[in-house]
Order: sequence, then C-alpha cells, then structure tokens
Amino acid sequence: MAEVSYTEENIRSLEWHEHIRLRPGMYIGKMGDGSTADDGIYILIKEVIDNSIDEFVMGNGRNIDISIKDNIVKIRDYGRGIPLGKMIDAVSKMNTGGKYDSKAFKKSVGLNGVGTKAVNAMSSFFCVESIRDGKLKRAEFERGILSKEFDVEESSLRKGTRIYFQPDADLFKTYKFRTEYVERLLWNYVYLNRGLTINFNGTKYYSENGLKDLLDKNLSAEPLYPIIHLEGEDIEVAITHTNAYGEEYYSFVNGQYTTQGGTHQGAFRESYIKTIRDHFGKNFEPVDIRSGIVAAISVKVMEPVFESQTKTKLGSTEIAPDGLSIRAFVNDFLVKYLDNFLHKNPEVADKVLKRILQSERERKELSGIKQLARKRAKEVSIHNKKLRDCRVHFNDKHEKADLSTLFITEGDSASGSITKARDVSSQAVFSLKGKPLNSYGLTKKIVYENEEFNLLQAALNIEDGLDDLRYNQVVLATDADVDGMHIRLLLITFFLQFFPELVKNGHLYVLETPLFRVRNKKETVYCYSEEEKRNAQEKLTGKIEITRFKGLGEISPDEFKNFINRDIRLEPVVIGNDSSIDELLAFYMGKNTPTRQEFIIENLKVEKDFVEDEV
Repeated sequence: MAEVSYTEENIRSLEWHEHIRLRPGMYIGKMGDGSTADDGIYILIKEVIDNSIDEFVMGNGRNIDISIKDNIVKIRDYGRGIPLGKMIDAVSKMNTGGKYDSKAFKKSVGLNGVGTKAVNAMSSFFCVESIRDGKLKRAEFERGILSKEFDVEESSLRKGTRIYFQPDADLFKTYKFRTEYVERLLWNYVYLNRGLTINFNGTKYYSENGLKDLLDKNLSAEPLYPIIHLEGEDIEVAITHTNAYGEEYYSFVNGQYTTQGGTHQGAFRESYIKTIRDHFGKNFEPVDIRSGIVAAISVKVMEPVFESQTKTKLGSTEIAPDGLSIRAFVNDFLVKYLDNFLHKNPEVADKVLKRILQSERERKELSGIKQLARKRAKEVSIHNKKLRDCRVHFNDKHEKADLSTLFITEGDSASGSITKARDVSSQAVFSLKGKPLNSYGLTKKIVYENEEFNLLQAALNIEDGLDDLRYNQVVLATDADVDGMHIRLLLITFFLQFFPELVKNGHLYVLETPLFRVRNKKETVYCYSEEEKRNAQEKLTGKIEITRFKGLGEISPDEFKNFINRDIRLEPVVIGNDSSIDELLAFYMGKNTPTRQEFIIENLKVEKDFVEDEV
C-alpha cells in the first residue's frame, strides 16, 4: 500500500462558515427536503425562534411575528435587541453570544451560542436587524459572508430583533416548508410559554392552559377522564388515558420539544408507576399502568445537556446548580401532587384503576397467543425472506441511525427492484403477500393471529412501544394505482389502530415514485404528475419517448436507485387536529354511509387517470 503524505500542506484551517457548510449535519441534523418534521430547514427556524423565546422567558417581549413566503423566513421579536456593537459578531463569530452569561439568560433554550450562526452559514441570504435605545443596526450576509453593513440610524420602531433568511438550495435540495410542521412547532412554543403570542402568516397562536391545551388539541381518542393538570416550580405535567393502545408522551426542557425523550421523560414514566402503585397499594405491572396513557411533561433546567446540537433528547441527570437529580425531582413532584390529586378526586382515581384492570385482563388473554406468535415469527424469519434487513437501525448509536428505513412493499417484482437498488447499510425491505387484512374495529389479538401483522410488528420491534423502534422511517412503497392505494389505506389503518404513536411521532411515509419517463436521445426526465410530463415534453426536443409506469415492478433497479436514495420523495402521513383517529377510521374503514359514498365518488381521480391513460 502506497504511503500517504502527511505534511504541513495537509493542515488546513477553515473559516467558521466553511466548517458549518462542510459539516452541516453536526449542527442541524438531517439535511432533508422538508418532508419530515426534524429536517434541517425547520431546525433553522427553531434556532432563530429559540433566541426570541429566551427573551420572552427573561420578561422581554410578549409577541413574535413570523412569516414564510417563497422560502424566505422572517422572524421579528420585541425583546431587548442584540447589543448594536456586537450584533455582527453574535451572528457570525463562533464562541460569541449572550448564552454564556447565566445572568443574562437563565434556563434558556439555546445553549451553545451556535444556532443563529449556523442559520447564517446555511442561508443563501441572511439579514439581521437590531433595534434598541432608539437606534437600528442592519447587516446582510450571503452564505455566512458579510455582504453589506449599514450605518447605525435613528429609529422609532419598537425594540427587538428582526432576522430574514433563505435556506441555501445548494445545501437543501428541492426543499419546501410544510405548514403543518411549522404550525406544530409554534403551538409547542405557546403551550410552554403562556402569555406568549406568535403571529404566523396571519394566524394567531396562543395558549391559556399550557400542557392541558396541548393534550386537548392532540388527543387521538376520547379521554377516559378529564385531563389532570399539575404545576410546580420548574415543572408542569398533564395526564389522561384513552382506550387506544400504547403510550404517548410529549416532553419538553426549557421550552424545547425533546422528540426523543431523555432523562426527564424516563423519570416521569418510572415515577408515574411508583405513584400509582403506592396510591392503590398494589404491585401492578408497568405495562398495565401505562397502557393508553397520554401525558406531557415540561421541566426547566439550568445548563441542560442534550445528546445532540438539535436538542431532541435530554442527557442531563442533574438539575443544576443544587445537584438534585432529575429523577428525584420528578419523582418528588408526582408522589406529592399526583397522589394528592387522586385522593381529592376519587372518581378520577376509579377510572384510572379501571383502565389498569382492563389492560391487565387483555394482557393475560393475549399471553398464550403472544408466545405462539413470537415462535412463529422466529421460524418464518429463518426460512423466509419477507424481511431483507439492513445493517444500521434507529436504536443503534450510529451516525446513520436517522437514515434507517423500512420499505413495505407488495409483490415479488416490486420488492425485488427495491432490494437490488437499496442502500444495504440503512435501508430494509419487507414484502407483503397480497392485500393485508382490514383491521378496523378488531382487537390487538389479530396482530398476533395474522401472520403478516405479526411479522411486521416483529420487524419493527414495536410490540411494547417505540423505545426500541428499529427504523426511523417506515415507508409504504406500493403501486400508484387503485390496488396500491387500497393497500396503503389498509396499512395506515393497521398502524393507526394498534400503533398510533408511530404515525403521530412522524415515522410513517408514502414513497412517491414517477408515473412517467420522458426521454430523447440526450436526456431522460422522470415525472411525478401530468403537469411535470407536459413540462418535460415542452423542454425536450426531437423524437420523444414517453413511458407510463403502471407498477413499481416496471422500474428497473438501476432507475430505482435514484428514487429511493439521493432523489427520494417521501410524503409524510400526517394526522390533523380536525378529527380524532377514531373518527377518521370510522369514516374511511367503517360501514358505508351516504357521506362516505359521495366522498369516494368525488375522489376517484386515480381510477379515472388510469382508465383515460389506457384508452
């Protein structure tokens, strides 16, 4: 092996913005196109808003104005404003910022003073304005490089900070902001900061009751009792139960939504079990106590330690500066306040007990079936290739863990194409055998009795919740025809019926594949709609060949590589707040009604398109 030279010429110092642009994932996580809630373009928004929230927490400014138009984000707060003489340094010089001074920012969201600088470096255009003491300072940047610095001028505007930015299309390919993800982010901010008003594109976001409002807005089924809402110094909790399966949690630290939980969420789950056991004087199984729980917890911590720059999982074990452990802090609060609440509200305690006993009965009824189902799943996995697994999984401590994907497909030809084209390190394939069962209205017993559902559950490793979920992205890869749409609907029904948290936590997607291939001798264009096909026909010259893909199996593995790797298009399955999961399933998968029949007739576009194409 030839020796590689290593001299002074190999040592290079990067400018601050070069380092961020070279390793953007270190600062904002996934460099996605906006199809997932944790994609980098939303982290950029969050990093700027976090600074405005810190101002609000410190008692400065009760409003934040936000707009997004043509991929340009504008954020204006009414806080103290960045000190004018340090404004440019604050957004463009590493290791510079007010977050290092705990007197100026206590229990802040932002931590490392890096966030706004990362936004600056990753934006094709970035503008910052600070208004304070009757003066305004403005500066503009391009990809982190100062392009214009304006003189300080007199101003009658209200004090505060304004930031405009446009994510750089060179870093974020074909991205777009999805309103539902931005709205979810903003709602969480106002739930955690009562008294704060956020105005976004003409809509007002405000919460009177904090975490109680959060649960009210996000419940996917009817609560079995009124939401328990408890508050203490630096901690707030909201709890209820439904008849849905699984557990659902919303956890926050200093106003930051920790989507992957952490020590505070773990402490809540443990402490809730202890409190319930002590209250009823019975050693119930943890799974029975927490089955159907929907809860939210928010804590405020001095100098929190997160497991990544994107702050999605708390790693702190102590609440600085007194050294009290988070576990003890949460436990002391629940033991006192939740136990007192249950004593004062025996009707609620009775409903909690009934839900536990119901879960206990169901678990015992399923115990024998579960053992047989696990044995069967193990036998099938050995002798059958239904699951073609990958090497890296979501529960691994690996840099590619977030990329772990399971494609669920139907038919040998489709699964064969995806299997040959996939990235074996992070992409797995699960092959269905025909259409799955309509599981609407069935009990969880069917998950173990039905071989397809049993094997799918085992592949995902979600029998006892999402703690050990093996794939970050679960992708429905079916044909874009009527049969394919039906399979998607049946699979979505399965997940909503038995594992709703998988959908609500943003793990379920639909793979978009091209409907047409338009090409001439020099160029090939893949089109995902009739409009894209027409545009391609106008663009390409000479003799044009148009191919209609009627199924995934017609796309060669070489072509498929583009559609499931670099140029992958994923449509997230998002459940809105307009109706509960129970109502959605009843409408789409229940008995036919005149309203449903009318809806189906009006939405037969897929069927019509295919018929017209055949003619």
